[in-house]
Amino acid sequence: MDGVPEPHTGWTFLTNHARVLAAIADNHNARIRDIAAHCRLTERAVQKIIADLEQDGYLSHTREGRTNTYRIDPGKVLRHPAEAGLTVASLLSLLAEDEADRATSTGGPGRPHAPA
Repeated sequence: MDGVPEPHTGWTFLTNHARVLAAIADNHNARIRDIAAHCRLTERAVQKIIADLEQDGYLSHTREGRTNTYRIDPGKVLRHPAEAGLTVASLLSLLAEDEADRATSTGGPGRPHAPA
């Protein structure tokens, strides 16, 4: 998956902002290149998303040598009125729980469930 990510058509349930935030939650020292590959986005798109998240206070970073260490504000409330009162921690908890369930029930992350 080097270079340009595979194109995707149609809609999805999660926004790219949620995907990037979840990838950072998994690894607070992740490189933009790795986040982009994981989320199937371009590095430029990830840079823009990180800037958006930082501008609105969901994320901050500190530079340590050549590495960025990201910090997520878990108490920050989600933006859409339909999610009023739900926090970033709630969202990330749901995503992490699902990922753990998938890894346990399928023998690895990202593999589809086998029919029963």
